[in-house]
Amino acid sequence: VELVESGGGLVQAGGSLRLSCTASLRSRTTLRMGWFRQAPGKEREFVAAISWRGDNTKYSDSVQGRVTISRDPDFAKNTVYLQMNSLKPEDTAVYYCAADPRAWEPVDAQYTYWGQGTQVTVSS
Repeated sequence: VELVESGGGLVQAGGSLRLSCTASLRSRTTLRMGWFRQAPGKEREFVAAISWRGDNTKYSDSVQGRVTISRDPDFAKNTVYLQMNSLKPEDTAVYYCAADPRAWEPVDAQYTYWGQGTQVTVSS
């Protein structure tokens, strides 16, 4: 499984960004997918997760209400989105897409597959 993120960039505080993550699968695999982030000097932290069907989602307290995770309705695209609104300077981090057939707890160790990350920088 290969995960490729896109959509990061520089935005002013209060602005919005949408991150995308596309999974390349070699076989028919149902994946739960999540987003994590890592700011300089800090540990990687959970942001959001979504079930394979897209009917269950989970968010960290720090982004609840400002961030929405969703799956492309065309399951063949194997793409997950992270819509981030009302961005704050403290949201600045490298955002990583992660996937696993069974992971659901907000713990990065549970996820098997990881993307390379995309930088999000929020200026004040």
